[in-house]
Amino acid sequence: MSILTTIAIIAVLVTGAMEFFRMIPITDFLTGIEWFPSSGKYGVVVLVWDTILVAVVAGVFGLPMGLAIAIYLSEYATPRTRSIVKPILEILAGIPTIVYGFFALTFITPVVLQPIFHDLLGFHVGQFNILSGGLVVGVMIIPMVSSLSEDVLRAVPRSLREASYALGSTRLDVSLRVVVPAALSGIIAAFLLAISRAIGETMAVTLAVGMKPNLTLNVLDSAQTMTSFIVNIMSGDVEVGSPEEKSLYAVGLTLFLMTLLMNILSQMVLRRFREVYQ
Repeated sequence: MSILTTIAIIAVLVTGAMEFFRMIPITDFLTGIEWFPSSGKYGVVVLVWDTILVAVVAGVFGLPMGLAIAIYLSEYATPRTRSIVKPILEILAGIPTIVYGFFALTFITPVVLQPIFHDLLGFHVGQFNILSGGLVVGVMIIPMVSSLSEDVLRAVPRSLREASYALGSTRLDVSLRVVVPAALSGIIAAFLLAISRAIGETMAVTLAVGMKPNLTLNVLDSAQTMTSFIVNIMSGDVEVGSPEEKSLYAVGLTLFLMTLLMNILSQMVLRRFREVYQ
């Protein structure tokens, strides 16, 4: 059933995208750096850039945190501590994404970012900004990274740990120099899946990042990701059959292909991991 659903989604996206490309040349769509549908400018590069920038911020924050938690749970935590920490992570994973977006909009930006970057350092911080959205998405991917990474860390043969301890290594040495390198392919797969999750995030970035396409490196500015554009079109008053309405399918297809590529890469890496430690 899931395969049939995926095929149906691909068919809808491809059909709608083909109708859009009959109106707007695909070269303009793929190479243009301006996204102003009201002016007939449909350069998806700016939306892709904003999406990747949010995912990068999320990865910089969430991936190390998730890996650190996984190492702690796998190598240091007692069974009692593990039984307490894991449900807390599951609670984080179960919080609706729109709540994260509201938290970023009402707490992270005015209470954390503005006092630091505006009041202390003198930088302008927009009410909607990439950094705020990236941070909450980073929090959202922590449970995925920690759970998957812990599984691959615990799958490392016990004999490697015992051999390292026999040579006089400390627990920190064993964790960072033996266990993590041995599980590196599985950890990378977890990272790729988490980044794919960050790229596809919708409501949190819609509320926190804003809806202003912006080709920038300044993470304190507002921007618009591909998912937030889709939300904007679906909730707006757009003429059916217009290029702006059909652009929804082209952007959706682009997002689908990006996440598909990330998932394929993660599965390839994970398959290699399973071959080594089967």
